[in-house]
Amino acid sequence: MNGKRVAATLSIGVVVFTLFAVFVYVVRHPSIGRAQVLTGAVLTADPDPSKQAPIANATITALEETPVATAHSDSTGLFNLTLPGSWNPGRRLRLRFESPDHQPLEMPATVNKTLVIARLMPLSRKTVAAIHNVSEHALANLRVRYTTKATTMNNIGSLAEAFQVRNVGDQPCQGKPPCSPDGKWKATVGSVNFDAGEGNQFVDPRVSCIAGPCPFTRVETQQLSDEGRTLTIAARDWSDTATYLVEAEVSRPKVIDMVRLFYPIHFGTTLTFSLPPTAEGPCLEADLDGLDIVFPFGPDLIVSWGACTYQAQPDHSQVYRCELKPGYRFK
Repeated sequence: MNGKRVAATLSIGVVVFTLFAVFVYVVRHPSIGRAQVLTGAVLTADPDPSKQAPIANATITALEETPVATAHSDSTGLFNLTLPGSWNPGRRLRLRFESPDHQPLEMPATVNKTLVIARLMPLSRKTVAAIHNVSEHALANLRVRYTTKATTMNNIGSLAEAFQVRNVGDQPCQGKPPCSPDGKWKATVGSVNFDAGEGNQFVDPRVSCIAGPCPFTRVETQQLSDEGRTLTIAARDWSDTATYLVEAEVSRPKVIDMVRLFYPIHFGTTLTFSLPPTAEGPCLEADLDGLDIVFPFGPDLIVSWGACTYQAQPDHSQVYRCELKPGYRFK
């Protein structure tokens, strides 16, 4: 009887120890049993790093004996390949990368060990053109044109007004402000306000003492408010009456569409450029086989000569990337 109890106790102990060991292993390896995500990027193979352009819409396949998972790259070449939960970290596998205008590539990888960078060798332009049965056209003298909102100031008048700060000189202050800066003489602080009118602004205001004991005066305040519509001037005088002249231009702001133009550069068959957050209506101007043509991008980024993508950056700037279609080349 005692032997049976000992055996049962040992069996229970073994089970408890096994469960505890499994628990510790799972805690230390929380990804066990969860779907694994393999992350990487697909690029164009080229000795020049500046020509290793991202490849969009490439197909990425995880292989064992048969395909087990598939993903596609985005406009930046990024892909996230979700693998079965039974594939634990450290497991070896093979990946296959395919893109219509590139040679396919197979390479080994390890689950969640590294970021996968796949570089696909591009097919020659002649080969691509032959596959798609198209003739070759040359794009030259590329210009990107867009508009942006800008504010211009139309000068509609000016301000020239005199005002006086009245005071009697040589009067001791006796601690009763306002006083001179050294606290010795009685002073007066005079102020005046000017209004430019609805929708108008004062520009470059100036204040100058033009008469009276100017060495014993000081401008205390010169302030624009209400988006430049109101101008406030205050001056301190601790001698006899002084006269000031206030001058400024009066302008009315106007918002206009400003056209901007710049010359982008291309690397290999990829054209990449960025635009400021305020850019509107971008288009590409180019010489196509000697003819000057304007290619509006439009909301869907459809152009005859390339496959274009758009990506907004954290600073709200806009990055455009265009890959030439078969039958086109940059000149």
